[in-house]
Amino acid sequence: MKLAIFYNRHPGVVGEYFERGFKSLGHAVTQFQIADAPSAKESYDVYLRIDHGDYAQDIPTQLRPAAFYVVDAHLERSWKSIRRQASRFDLVFCAQRRAAQLLQRAHWVPLGCDPEIHVAPPMAKRYDVAFVGNDGGVPRKLYLQELRERYPNSFIGQAPYTQMASLYRQAKIGFHYIECTSPLKDHVSMRVYEILASGTMLLANALEPGAFDGVGFHDGEHLAVFHRPQELFTLIEHYLTHEEERERIAAAGQACVMQRHTYRHRAEQMVQLMHDTFGV
Repeated sequence: MKLAIFYNRHPGVVGEYFERGFKSLGHAVTQFQIADAPSAKESYDVYLRIDHGDYAQDIPTQLRPAAFYVVDAHLERSWKSIRRQASRFDLVFCAQRRAAQLLQRAHWVPLGCDPEIHVAPPMAKRYDVAFVGNDGGVPRKLYLQELRERYPNSFIGQAPYTQMASLYRQAKIGFHYIECTSPLKDHVSMRVYEILASGTMLLANALEPGAFDGVGFHDGEHLAVFHRPQELFTLIEHYLTHEEERERIAAAGQACVMQRHTYRHRAEQMVQLMHDTFGV
């Protein structure tokens, strides 16, 4: 398949991961910045736009058949723009299961991991807890501040995306918290897949019932899930002192994402849907 893919290239954006996924399947892929979309020729089998959080511009309407991969439907500030733009595409893929049900011509295609970036070799455990990202708003920033105070031998902060896997791999526990304020609360975010791929045990806050199970991640088997602040710290103390159990969960989580949740897997799913819809 000859595929034109549109996203603004920045380090670590999901469009880059999808681009590699399609190329790994042998498809001919040409990447365009959104501003350069008018220069794309009408000679591709499919024109795919990857959501990157900027809805001021779109690809020209004459580029058909057109598909749209939605990333940020769980964010209230993005949802209105996404619904407006998604309506003009022939096929829509959405990272959130609930949002896919609400959008026309939409299919649920979750996020994933890129083994080239998110897998790290075994390393000595230097940190108790690792979190790579910004503090965000309340309550995440409060959780992170408490983790800094209780576990000073941790890495909590920002780092280049190319260093993320090694930082998580050097930690006993990878921490994840996402606050979803919209009704679309079944959002298994990129960080979930990234921590699991690194080979470190993931400790994450609970989402809507069935969200983790829906992608094959089971509490106590592939990750650990907390529901309340006190439970978070109880679980940290438990897993810091139960190495064998912790590493068993970490290995099972990593195996699960490698077997089912790479961007190559996502690209395969999207290619099949494009074939079924467009006959390409």
